Amino acid sequence: MATKPSSSKERSAAARTRLLAAADELFYAEGIQAVGIDRVIQHAGVAKATLYNIFGGKEALVRAYLRARHAVTQERMDRELERRYRTPRERLVGVFEVQGLSFSDPVFHGCALVSANANAPLVGAVKEVSAEYRTWLHALFHDLAEQAGAKDPKGLTRQLVLLYDGADISAWLDRDPSAETTARAVAQALVDAAIPASATHPEDLPSQR
Repeated sequence: MATKPSSSKERSAAARTRLLAAADELFYAEGIQAVGIDRVIQHAGVAKATLYNIFGGKEALVRAYLRARHAVTQERMDRELERRYRTPRERLVGVFEVQGLSFSDPVFHGCALVSANANAPLVGAVKEVSAEYRTWLHALFHDLAEQAGAKDPKGLTRQLVLLYDGADISAWLDRDPSAETTARAVAQALVDAAIPASATHPEDLPSQR
């Protein structure tokens, strides 16, 4: 029995997946400004009209690419922090270990949002998704700092965000995966200085049976 042709909706979804995969590979490796629409559609194996029907143009494709990258980073961070560490204090330092999981990847080119800001005007999609990413990163550290009992959560957040950014750039430009180890050691010192050893929170307390 002959297989029925896929619906228009299914074909559109498949084309969208191919376009995003092509954009992810090309934009991340070569930069948003350096890669034109024609390269993306050729790599994806779709017609130019298909791209415009789905995304409307390069701006929306860039937005979707950056949001997809950010979603992967956020999902992995949430999953690995939950899996590897028990307390907010441990997770504040653990952020840097999770960040470092990508440093030894042969195709690692640093944070996609940082790269996008470096080679494209900070307007439109780049500005929009960058703001979302920075809001998430600051909130990640600030929430953990508060939960861990930091005396100055805002100040500790600023320190750790700077360290996070620096570790990423160092690992990328120096081709040095050990930036994670150094960043984690510095983070531990910052956390120890900012959070009294006596600070407690529910995760530190013995369970009541």
